[in-house]
Amino acid sequence: MKHLSRFLVATILFFGISNVVAQDENNPWAIELGVNAVDVFPVGEEDDRVPAALRGEIFDEFFNVNDHWNMLPSVSRLAISRYMGSGFVFTAAGSINRIEKLGDLNVSDLGIGNTEEFTYFSADGEVKYSLKNALNSSWLDPQIGIGGGYTWVDDIGFGTANALLGLKLWFSESVALNLQSTYKHSFEDDYGIKHFQHSAGVLFQFGLKDRDNDGVPDKDDECPDTPGLPELNGCPDTDGDGIPDHLDECPLEAGLPEFNGCPDTDGDGIPDKDDACPTVPGLAQFNGCPDTDGDGIADPQDECPEVAGPKENNGCPWPDKDGDGVPDHLDECPDLPGTVANKGCPEVDTEVIKQLNEFSKTILFDIGKSTIRQESFAALQSIVDIMREYPSAKFHIEGHTDSTGSLALNQRLSKARAASVLDYLTTIGMDRSRLSSEGYGPDRPIAPNTTAAGRQQNRRVEISLDK
Repeated sequence: MKHLSRFLVATILFFGISNVVAQDENNPWAIELGVNAVDVFPVGEEDDRVPAALRGEIFDEFFNVNDHWNMLPSVSRLAISRYMGSGFVFTAAGSINRIEKLGDLNVSDLGIGNTEEFTYFSADGEVKYSLKNALNSSWLDPQIGIGGGYTWVDDIGFGTANALLGLKLWFSESVALNLQSTYKHSFEDDYGIKHFQHSAGVLFQFGLKDRDNDGVPDKDDECPDTPGLPELNGCPDTDGDGIPDHLDECPLEAGLPEFNGCPDTDGDGIPDKDDACPTVPGLAQFNGCPDTDGDGIADPQDECPEVAGPKENNGCPWPDKDGDGVPDHLDECPDLPGTVANKGCPEVDTEVIKQLNEFSKTILFDIGKSTIRQESFAALQSIVDIMREYPSAKFHIEGHTDSTGSLALNQRLSKARAASVLDYLTTIGMDRSRLSSEGYGPDRPIAPNTTAAGRQQNRRVEISLDK
């Protein structure tokens, strides 16, 4: 029973391996039934289970069938194969045998208890390369291969590395005689047995010859996996336009030959599959869509398809809220009318600068200090209000003194007073990035410093346009 279980496990393994990979498109599966013979003599090596005296040199008496080969008088080998492509075949094989001969002696002559024979089971996987195409032969099919497997002799199992030579003789497209010799090398000297296994069997190649059952043989069927029509060499024509599906770029819609089977619903010369507007005649440059306003933007992408506009504004004219001729996206002051030269913002002219300085000359500081006196706050607020009317303009705040006192002191004081004005303007809402300040001391008088009135005029804060 335990030997039967081993054979059953091996059989399940073979079928499992065989079904891992899908059936090859052009080559069927094959099953082989046959006999096998085991010979431990001509291996040229020894191991512990078979004494050296029972071994011969490699290939010695290789065809000594009567004295050395162990065979069962019945079917003893089952193999399943699948063509893998490029001349390679994978085979899973299972064998059963009975070992009565070890070299020139019978097992019964060895005096191992009452044992007259050993049971033998093997399960092997093989990858073989066919030389049939290389020989350009239709019936002679030599093969070489390698593989591996597991062998049980009585209750002891061991793995083997296999090398093989085979010859298939094809009697028809589906039946062949397969002859094969395999050397099985065990690396376990203690309990493994190195040996040759020869086999002969009848191989039946099977598989569907008309896989899609459309009445067109696979060898003549251009679409062997899809049912089709004989007049189209076995290929289907789903939409009935006379163009087989595999050549039809629109196999689900009846179309025209000039468009490879695709329709052109709007008749604009662009097939529907390439036409972004298949129901409205259009232009090729817009993938079949129209451009009603002629602005170079196809109607589906044009937010104003009836009015021409630039691409940057999605086909619509640019808005100009303040009506100054500068579109809002370029207008740095979109809510205030300005000039093109000043990017849509109002320009600061001499009158504005004069107005600013009318207020700035009323700014008072504590004597000898940069502290702004409170009565100047109203004038400073007026300055900010004017500056805000020109949001793109930058202003420079200048501090000046008379010539009384040292030059260093006057320079430092003028600079501090100009900076004090800048700081205050930012506290009441002016953007600091639009302001700069500098002190010039007594270097830029506007009146003589020889009189008290002149010196008073020279002690001043002025505002100019920073260009």
